[in-house]
Amino acid sequence: MTTDGEVRRTPVVPPQHTAPPLPRQEPAEPPAPPLVRWARTPRPAAGAGIWRLGHVPKPPQDPHRLGDRELHGTALLALLAGWLVWSLYDNRYLRAVDWPLDWAGARSWGPTTAGISVLHTYQVLFICLLAYVFGRLGHAPELWRRHRPTALRLLGLPPGTEPLERAVVLRATAAAVAGYVVWTLSFRGVWTFWLEPLYALVPDAWWENGDTTAYTVAYNVHYVLYALLLALALGLAGGWGTVWRRYRPAWLGGHGAGTPRDRERERQAEWSELREAGAAGAADHLAGEMRTGAMSDLDYARIEHAWRAVRARPTALEQFEAAVLGDGAGAFVHPSGRRDLTVRTARHDLLTRQVCIGRAVDEERNPYEHRGEEIALDPTVLGTSLLAVGPPGSGKTGRVIRPVTEALCLHALTGQAAVVAVGTARSALGPDDAFDIIVRIGDERSTHVLDPYGGAADTDEAAALLAEALVGDTETDLRTAAAVLAQLIGPFQAAYGHFPGIPELRAMLDGAPALLATLREDLGHAGAWSQQRELDARARQAQRPDDLGPRLADQLALLDRAGFSHGEAARRTRPFSLSSLEHPLRVRVDLPATGHAEARRVITRMLLAQFTAAVAARPDRTLFAALVLDDATSAITPGTVRGLTQLRPANAGAVLSLRTLDDVPAALRSGLLGAVGCRMAFSGITTWDAEHFARAWGTAWTEDRDVTSTPDRSGGVVRRFTRGVRKLFTGREATTESVTVRRVERERWSASELAHRVPPRHAVLSLTTVAGEAGPPVLVRLG
Repeated sequence: MTTDGEVRRTPVVPPQHTAPPLPRQEPAEPPAPPLVRWARTPRPAAGAGIWRLGHVPKPPQDPHRLGDRELHGTALLALLAGWLVWSLYDNRYLRAVDWPLDWAGARSWGPTTAGISVLHTYQVLFICLLAYVFGRLGHAPELWRRHRPTALRLLGLPPGTEPLERAVVLRATAAAVAGYVVWTLSFRGVWTFWLEPLYALVPDAWWENGDTTAYTVAYNVHYVLYALLLALALGLAGGWGTVWRRYRPAWLGGHGAGTPRDRERERQAEWSELREAGAAGAADHLAGEMRTGAMSDLDYARIEHAWRAVRARPTALEQFEAAVLGDGAGAFVHPSGRRDLTVRTARHDLLTRQVCIGRAVDEERNPYEHRGEEIALDPTVLGTSLLAVGPPGSGKTGRVIRPVTEALCLHALTGQAAVVAVGTARSALGPDDAFDIIVRIGDERSTHVLDPYGGAADTDEAAALLAEALVGDTETDLRTAAAVLAQLIGPFQAAYGHFPGIPELRAMLDGAPALLATLREDLGHAGAWSQQRELDARARQAQRPDDLGPRLADQLALLDRAGFSHGEAARRTRPFSLSSLEHPLRVRVDLPATGHAEARRVITRMLLAQFTAAVAARPDRTLFAALVLDDATSAITPGTVRGLTQLRPANAGAVLSLRTLDDVPAALRSGLLGAVGCRMAFSGITTWDAEHFARAWGTAWTEDRDVTSTPDRSGGVVRRFTRGVRKLFTGREATTESVTVRRVERERWSASELAHRVPPRHAVLSLTTVAGEAGPPVLVRLG
């Protein structure tokens, strides 16, 4: 207080900038257990072969998409242009911009509070207008969309976090602009009304000395309270709480729930369908085991599969609930008692039944929807069969065959598949404990032996299957070979009630007199006189020089020498036939690793023929049946190619691996590529193999650009003189370019590209679903 009674106004102390208060919200929920997060991860529909777990669909392709250099350069140019316009306005070179103020008479108000406030607000609005105009010219929305994943990653948010709605963005932006105007007018000394409460409450003695502690504390507290009140009011008006909850970083306690829909899904109870069906106790029990970690993803998939069966048959709900309450996560376990594999070498999603084998390369040769996406295989594509062709060391076994076999074994443990994997012991298709049955050809310690007739009960069918295995890769007439075998198999079965083993059949084909005489006598005792006539016919045909008996006996000798029947140990082993694929079995057949190459081919051919016949005759096709051949050399015959076409409606598929298509007869190569729906060409294939794949993948319409360069003769004397000087120093003549764009039909992948432009550890893959959806060939980096 001065001597004349006036209040002394001290200079305004600059405020301390403080962060706005956190919005009021409920305490963050603890993170969900891993299995719960896995089960709730979105799996949107995607194209054939795209990994669906956590997949984020791409926006529609923009044909006019700007390149990175053009986009960033345009944004920088727009920023500089906007700054230039503002600089010209700020230095009063653009007087026409202030015409609305002059028309309203705001200039006449002078340096009053109202005049300064109107002028400052007008300038801020003009800045916003410049930002909007030059932001649109600089493609700011496209720049944000392109770098949005990077920004979300820096914030610790998942890339699938949905953007804010347009109304929310406009509201929050308007509040921020208004806050800037109020902040600057308040703390630059234009608005002083907010200091009146301080002047009224603080004693006059504090104003006499502005250096006292009481004076400093009073002003700073008042500044902070005003700043917090301003931030709270603007935050409530602008909906900043919504923005904060959506984009709150994970390191600040953010839980990553992008939208209210996501948060609602997080709050939903597990096994809600089971609870709604009336089995609340079972639902609570399963939800508790998910939270405690007692349940694995395989347990979840197995119980979910059992629940889908109950939904189709509601009368089994009581039995389902009793099993869940009694065994918990171990309910409906596989007959082997296994609840998981000891080793997993690939990434699996057991809800979509997919196994990830690699990632599509992000380049122009790949379709837009597949670029950069992870590629996976599942029964919906394996049901059309898969053919993989590549030289040794290209990654067929380790990067495709092994992951697919592992996935099928997991599906078998959930009760949804049956698999037979065939390879040598060196193939490493999986550990022994990953299979229920292991057939080791030539190893007397094996507990099972292959049934050479595939479990067939009919004599003619058994003879046809065995003939396919023995001479299917030759030009021998299969019907004649099957007739020769039936002439011996039929009498033997009639006399002894079972089909002959490999040694007995080989001896009869060789014409062993003692064995045939004994068989004839036993047929007489059994009263099978018609079968004796079959033996007589076989004896007459054996006298012909072109008889197939010795040739078939030689092929059986290959199996006998490879230990196909284990000799004397066969009495202690149990036969296994592919007719058992009505059960969720996991079977591995180990072929002889060294030597016996021709025997391996015969056995492989036998298994493929038996598989195609067995799955087509299954009365129950609910299980997906698969045959995996690590080496299908010489296994492709006219009969097996016809059988491959019958697998799709039988809910079955085959995975065939070949070193080269030269292992397939020339007349069958096109038929084989047409019979399978999934084709895979690995790096290093020959040009001859690549030609077959190129024809199978066909052509597509593309834009062809022709650039023509011609000498530049335009312009006057100055331009011609400049071009002459340039040519003198550089030695190059100035040219003009003309571009011609036309639509042409070209091969999707040419034979030269497949043979020479596929990098190592890569493959070109095309997939077709059992529903008929055909995908384009995609270059995939395996692993």
